Amino acid sequence: MNMSKEEYGRFVTQRMPPSPIFRDCLFAFIFGGAICCIGQLIGDLWSMWGLEEKEAATATTVSMVFLGVLATALGLYARIAKYGGAGTLVPITGFANAVSSPAVEFKTEGFVLGVGAKMFTIAGPVIVYGVSASIVYGIIYWLCTLM
Repeated sequence: MNMSKEEYGRFVTQRMPPSPIFRDCLFAFIFGGAICCIGQLIGDLWSMWGLEEKEAATATTVSMVFLGVLATALGLYARIAKYGGAGTLVPITGFANAVSSPAVEFKTEGFVLGVGAKMFTIAGPVIVYGVSASIVYGIIYWLCTLM
């Protein structure tokens, strides 16, 4: 088939199933909200068990990372993401999933060339840009405080 870009665009549009955008947004809202509610519940439990606010926040972060990695390792995160879509990208659990899923997938290649090398293929650029942005922000903040 020899088509122009416009003809190909019409061809694809005609055969593409309609996107259930309202349903997708609703599910993302529900699943993302549920993950955040779980995080709040865990934070409240840590506070109830006697941790100060900063310590409870740290313990909550560690707990949510652990739960994200555990759900990824058990194959639950992918099933949840199938329905929750973008709602499962809540930063802490989504990042834990992004780091751990390649590690789980490539574990058969060994700990160094499989797990170690593949673990940061997705999350590596995020870490690099996050650290770089924080350094630039820190320098700008430091310069502003000198004036």
